[in-house]
Amino acid sequence: MLNKTRGIVINYIRYRETSVIVNIFTEEFGIQTYIENGVRSAKSKNKIALFQPLTLLDLVIYQKGKNTAANKQIHRIAEIKCNTPFHTLPYDIYKSSIALFITEILGKSLKEETGNHFLFEFLHNSIVWLDEVEEHFENFHLQFLLQLGTYLGFSPENAHEISNELRIHNLPVLNQTLENQLDVLLNTPYHQSPKIDRHSRNQLLESIILFYRLHVDTLGEIKSLTVLKEVMR
Repeated sequence: MLNKTRGIVINYIRYRETSVIVNIFTEEFGIQTYIENGVRSAKSKNKIALFQPLTLLDLVIYQKGKNTAANKQIHRIAEIKCNTPFHTLPYDIYKSSIALFITEILGKSLKEETGNHFLFEFLHNSIVWLDEVEEHFENFHLQFLLQLGTYLGFSPENAHEISNELRIHNLPVLNQTLENQLDVLLNTPYHQSPKIDRHSRNQLLESIILFYRLHVDTLGEIKSLTVLKEVMR
């Protein structure tokens, strides 16, 4: 059955000589897996660039049926085109480092295999904002994680709540200065992000990731974290 949906590429792996298996978060069906044959060949009309992480897509897909834990289906794509071409995200080292980090977080935390329009709109609009903004986006990944938690079902009301959860599990807690900074991040949109020095930003990021690990058991090690910390000075 053919269905139209928007999608956000999460990641892909190479399959055989010219194909890929790609994970896409779709507006209508949640996280889904697709196989695209021949996409890595020189003659393919669907260039591999369409499957780069966070690419925003318009899709027509063959949806076989509902996935189950015992029956994880791989679907096929009938038509594909870029929804919103990027202007800076793949080319700016700071933005691309943030994008790599976000992609890894999403790949490990998005499990829902049903449509979630509100989550999709949040992700879509956040990615577009990051691509279009020209400056003052150094705290974007912190604000993104804090807002994403709302859609994943574990958003804290304030920074003190995060500290309390960390304390209960014998994890490092935030001092009062960091709590105050985190409260500001929790209550401001991307374009009103406060000024935070690199050291404090990294401390806040570590605490937010620890908080995520308490709620997302598949999070594990974040391999892109080291690069992100080094790049975001």
